[in-house]
Amino acid sequence: MTLTIWVDDWQMQCCGQSFAPGDVVSWTLLEVDPEDYADVVGSEHAVEIDFREEHHGQEEGRAPNSLKVVSVAEVHCRYRVPPGSMDKVNHPVPGTTVLVPVKAADGWAKARPDVSFAGYLVTAQRAPDGPEGAATRGR
Repeated sequence: MTLTIWVDDWQMQCCGQSFAPGDVVSWTLLEVDPEDYADVVGSEHAVEIDFREEHHGQEEGRAPNSLKVVSVAEVHCRYRVPPGSMDKVNHPVPGTTVLVPVKAADGWAKARPDVSFAGYLVTAQRAPDGPEGAATRGR
């Protein structure tokens, strides 16, 4: 079973460990509402997201999952303050997603014109030696 996992740029930049296709990682996964990612990754890719990787407190009481990374893509998109917004907070602009397949992820990405790095879409499989019950949701 293949899983698609969202990994935030800031999580990796703060204290994440680099990974690449073929690596076995130990991640705590939280289920997501794919629609929460539609503006960042595009609707066609958002429906594929099963989980997000978390290691900043929301994972308490959850066992890590042993996963073998199959593929990694950087996700870049444009951000702006929505027209008429009073809070002046930048939000992803739908339709501006750029996916870049990469050979490794370290939390940093080469700058691209007109878009900002947001995170990674990672395809992974449960590792053969993974714990019972690891990453059970998927397609």
